[in-house]
Amino acid sequence: MIDIALLIILGLVAWCVASEGAWGAVLVFLSTFFAGIIAINYFEPLADLLDKTLNLGYAWTNRWDFIAYMLLFIAAAFAIRIGVERIMPTFIEVHPLAHDGVRWVVGVMTGYLTVAIVLTSMHLTPLPRTFLGFQPERDNFLGLSAPDRQWLGYVQYMTEKAFSRGGGHMFDGSTVQLSDGTQVVIPSFTIRYASRRSMTGGGGANAPTIEAPAPVVVPQSGGTAMPF
Repeated sequence: MIDIALLIILGLVAWCVASEGAWGAVLVFLSTFFAGIIAINYFEPLADLLDKTLNLGYAWTNRWDFIAYMLLFIAAAFAIRIGVERIMPTFIEVHPLAHDGVRWVVGVMTGYLTVAIVLTSMHLTPLPRTFLGFQPERDNFLGLSAPDRQWLGYVQYMTEKAFSRGGGHMFDGSTVQLSDGTQVVIPSFTIRYASRRSMTGGGGANAPTIEAPAPVVVPQSGGTAMPF
């Protein structure tokens, strides 16, 4: 079921973005990309702030991650798009031979990026470990690719390598030293949130089951049975 829903999302987003024209499609893609970067890097601090400020109880603790992630993404996407239109309201003409190709290619890219962001949000939901066909270990897009893990891997690589500032903030994972002295970073995003959903998401396929105790036979009164 999740595969069909993601395919529909990709198709709708691609069609809507392509209708913006070549230049508009590029702007939408960049807005979506930077909004996703902002959301994935800052949803945890915002979730902690909301939890401590509103203090709605333990039941809400595991809901704030998803809420903060989606709020940041939606707000950032709208803010970036509006800002770009204010700064550069003029439509830039694209050569007719490139117009259709660019708008549809960028539209599909934006759709796939949106699928990756939506799938990442499902890791944060307070639902069972597996639901509606979603599994954290599976290639959830038609069994062909894992857009969520690709997105998480990209953000991890950029914060660990390209934008590393010597012991500064890193998106995910901890540094482990191997037996040969080499230090490697082991990401834990999907494992951490899958484990949390297993414990607090209402069960799920991998939730532990508790068997009822065996019945105890109580001897009838009035007999000669000894109490041992």
